[in-house]
Amino acid sequence: MTADDSYSRLDDDDYPAYTMGRAADMLGTTQGFLRALGDHRLITPLRSAGGHRRYSRYQLRIAARARELVDQGTPIEAACRIIVLEDQLEEAQRINAEYRRKAAPHAAAT
Repeated sequence: MTADDSYSRLDDDDYPAYTMGRAADMLGTTQGFLRALGDHRLITPLRSAGGHRRYSRYQLRIAARARELVDQGTPIEAACRIIVLEDQLEEAQRINAEYRRKAAPHAAAT
């Protein structure tokens, strides 16, 4: 891998660029909180060659949302479920909008 390849990956939301310690520092939480999110299968960090957890920016955004809910008093199990449901709702809305967009030219023609 060249240096240019490494730098281009930094723009990739799914590239696991952050160690557990760095991720916890960035989120202002503990490593145990990140482990708990993994235990509840909200996020599954990739592992480095040495077996260390590595997080992507996308995973950090999900973890930040979980932290926000937990800080508001939501139990971690419920926070994880809320986030999964929010994600499913967003995906369903995106699919519905795509169907409507595709159906609009047909409806106008009839």
